[in-house]
Amino acid sequence: MIIVNLIISVIVIILLQLLGMVIFSWMTPFKDLDELKKGNVAVALALGGKFLATAIILGVAAYTNTSIWFMMLWFAVGYLCLIAAYWIFEWVTPGFRISDHLQKGNVAVGLMLCMVFIGMAFAISSLII
Repeated sequence: MIIVNLIISVIVIILLQLLGMVIFSWMTPFKDLDELKKGNVAVALALGGKFLATAIILGVAAYTNTSIWFMMLWFAVGYLCLIAAYWIFEWVTPGFRISDHLQKGNVAVGLMLCMVFIGMAFAISSLII
């Protein structure tokens, strides 16, 4: 029974991670994978930050909850906080659109966004019970 629970948990975690990345990709007006194929380092940094942030929240949600349903619930709460962090970061940087700078390859913006996501993931994950 433990093996079955483990397999189901891993499948759910993979699906949630993929879902999280798909939702993040909808938030940008460009196609992330197309930018990666072009070698856009700024987008790669931002995308990597999103992936790691999603994984941090998902990992803490899995670690602190014995129920898959509660894990999914807390992941959803944490993930919504990550999305809010992105929009707040966009809001507090008036004068330029983050997505425009990422698409132009502005590595500074990509690195900053990466760190915003990772930092927020650590902060948010401390609230998951």
